[in-house]
Amino acid sequence: MRTLLNTLYVQTQGSYLRLENDNVRVDVDGTRVAMLPLHHLDGVVVFGNVLLSPFLIQHLGRNHKPVTWLTEWGRFTARLETPVSGNVLLRVAQHACACDEHRTLAVSRYVAAGKLQNQKTALLRSAREADPEDAPALRQAAQDINAQIGGLPLAETVDEVRGIEGSAARRYFEVFSLMLRVNRDFFWLGERTRRPARDPINATLNYVYTLLAGDCASACQSVGLDPQVGFLHALRPGRASLALDLMEELRPVTADRAVITLINRQQLTPRDFVLHEGRTVTITEDGRRTIIKHLQERKQEEVTHPLTARKTPLGLIPHVQARLLAQHLRGDRPHYPPYLHR
Repeated sequence: MRTLLNTLYVQTQGSYLRLENDNVRVDVDGTRVAMLPLHHLDGVVVFGNVLLSPFLIQHLGRNHKPVTWLTEWGRFTARLETPVSGNVLLRVAQHACACDEHRTLAVSRYVAAGKLQNQKTALLRSAREADPEDAPALRQAAQDINAQIGGLPLAETVDEVRGIEGSAARRYFEVFSLMLRVNRDFFWLGERTRRPARDPINATLNYVYTLLAGDCASACQSVGLDPQVGFLHALRPGRASLALDLMEELRPVTADRAVITLINRQQLTPRDFVLHEGRTVTITEDGRRTIIKHLQERKQEEVTHPLTARKTPLGLIPHVQARLLAQHLRGDRPHYPPYLHR
C-alpha cells in the first residue's frame, strides 16, 4: 500500500512551475510563492493560464506523477499519462474481460450496485439529520433506490444496468436539495446538468466530479490498469472509461458528501459563484480554493474498509478499489467487490 501523498492544485493565473533541486517551485509574477518537495506530491493539477517548464513535465512523467490540465473554471482539457506500471498480463486480462459480454456485465452490475448502495446510505444519513418535514421524502427515495438495487442481478445486458443506474440517479437527484439545510433557494437543484452548468449546485458537482475522476485515473494507472478500458461506461476515444467506472461508487461518499458539507457549514455560499449571461454559472477562485482545501482534508480522514477491515485514509480508497479490480481481472477474486460506505 502506498503512502497517502498530496495533489498540487495551482489555479492562480500566470503562475509558472519549474523544477529546482528535486522541488517543484511555483512563481507568480517572478516571485517564488511555494516550494514543494517532489517526493511529497502524487500529481499536479493546473487551471487555465498556468505554465510548467518542459523539464518539470518530463521529470513528473518519469516519476509516475501525472499532470492534469483544466480550464480556469475546472473543465477537463488534457492529462499527461505517465509510463504504465504493472504487469502487461494484467492489461491483457483487462482487455479480454472488456471483450467478454458476460464478464463485462458482471463487473458493471457490481459497480452500479456499489454506487446505488452508497446513494441509499447517503440519503438515510441525511434523513436522520434532516428537518422532520424533509426526512420522509429522503427515506422514500432511499427505498426506491433499494428496489433498483434488487433489479441489478436480473439485468441481462450492460445497457439494462445503465438504465437502472440512470433511473436511480434521477431519483437521487430529485431529493438532493433536501440534504441541504441552508441557502436552499440559491442551491436548489432542479435537474442534473453537466456542461455548461446552469446553476450553482451543478457547477459545484461538475467541479468535484472532475477532480475525483482525475484521482481515479491515477489509481488505475498506479496498479497497471488501462484507464481508458472500462466496463459500465462504454469505450469512447479520449474518455477514461475505467476511471469513470471506479468513480461511480465513490461519488456519493466523497464528492456529494463534500458538496453537502461545504454548503451546510456555509463554507460555500452564494458569494462564491458568478452568474453569467446565457444562464451559465461558474465558481470563483476563492470558492474553488475552499473546495480543494476541504477535499484534501477529507482525503486524510480514515474509514474502515468493509473488505480489508483496515483503517484506510479516504484518499486511498480509489487505489484500494483499483487493486481489488485488478485481482478480479487476474482471476484471484470471483467478483469485483465495490466500496460500500458505512
